[in-house]
Amino acid sequence: MNYPFNLTHVGAENCVTGSCHLMELPGSINIMVDCGLTMGGDTALSLSQMPVKPSELDYLFITHAHIDHIGRIPDLIDLGFDGEIITTHGTNALLIPMLEDALAFTDRSEKEIKVLSARINDLSWGFEYNQSFSLKKGIKFKLKNAGHILGSCFIRFEIPVKEKTPFSVIFSGDLGSINTPILPDPDIPDHCDLLILESTYGDRNHEDRTKRIENLSAMLRKALADKGKIYIPAFALGRTQELIYEMDRIFTREKWDTKIPVFIDSPLGLKITGIYSSLSEFWDKEARTLFKKGDHPIDFKKLFAVENQRDHKRILNIPGPAIIVAGSGMCTGGRILDHLENSLEDSKNDVIFVGYQAKETPGREIIKYARRKNGYVNLNGQKVAINAAIHKLTGYSAHADQKGLVGFVESMGEKPGKIKLVHGEPGSQKVLRNILYSKGCK
Repeated sequence: MNYPFNLTHVGAENCVTGSCHLMELPGSINIMVDCGLTMGGDTALSLSQMPVKPSELDYLFITHAHIDHIGRIPDLIDLGFDGEIITTHGTNALLIPMLEDALAFTDRSEKEIKVLSARINDLSWGFEYNQSFSLKKGIKFKLKNAGHILGSCFIRFEIPVKEKTPFSVIFSGDLGSINTPILPDPDIPDHCDLLILESTYGDRNHEDRTKRIENLSAMLRKALADKGKIYIPAFALGRTQELIYEMDRIFTREKWDTKIPVFIDSPLGLKITGIYSSLSEFWDKEARTLFKKGDHPIDFKKLFAVENQRDHKRILNIPGPAIIVAGSGMCTGGRILDHLENSLEDSKNDVIFVGYQAKETPGREIIKYARRKNGYVNLNGQKVAINAAIHKLTGYSAHADQKGLVGFVESMGEKPGKIKLVHGEPGSQKVLRNILYSKGCK
């Protein structure tokens, strides 16, 4: 299939992080979709090596506010980008807090970060879901709910073609699953000529999501039986709020020792949770109903916020039982590293992974080497023995699994003209590609 534009996958063509895609359209219109940071061993093109200069980009569309989709926006602006940043209202509210947190770990000064944040705010625009909007040269776009995190979307573009029907392309961004706490299920996509589809879990299915509260409850009870501590590495955006929501459901519905404290040891996670609370119009029906009844869905008794470094150091050595949720989700940085370095060698403790762990990240290494005798991981430059019990709960993934990805394609009714898989490791892409081919997709 010939496209009426040049398409360059700047990042995440054959890996999971660093999402960034460039369309060079007729009439010298250049559109970028996402501009994310790579993690672990993933690689991406340098922004200065793209076919067009950042200063020549007209629009940057953002599918959601995870750093692997927005983390290189500051670099893009440094290189001269001065176009419009287009996203949903929810993502627009999350964009600057997420970037400011990431920038705090760079060599930029506080003043420089403040100036950059103001510049991003000036360039950014929030748009409604399920409405068609027009760009220059007759190009149209529509944002639909992707169900991945609050504010996430997939984007459908209509590109005018001389004397022909407009060419349509959908960028899936990261697709979520049904039955995700707080979030509405993903929208049904319209038909398109080209589908740029994520494939993170293209080779596997998650455990039954309808049973994940029961699975989490059972795991918490078992892990806390020996009075140890549970550590849950979690992304500040999305996963932390889901865990708070479901622990609230567990503690409310079951006979539970409410004396067991739950600590959110993530300054960004606390800030994002506050933003989630202020955006209740984007919650699902269940969460809104609970809120109207006076049961705040992301707050409960014995939930403690660890706001400063002093309190963080204090809880490093608190006795169990306790539950500690901290970032980062892949253990690539953040306060979770201090906790793991301090407590991973204690066999009474448990670590529960609830999200994808990219290759060459400490999270992936912990899962891998926990199975081996005398397994260890390097954290903060220290060799740490893995004696704690290590668990995985795949039902908490924010990504659609193989069944969900295939279902997304099939829900179009008419098959897309062509599918290009991105945002997945080669093995996952191969499995998903073969399944889609077997169903008559190209």
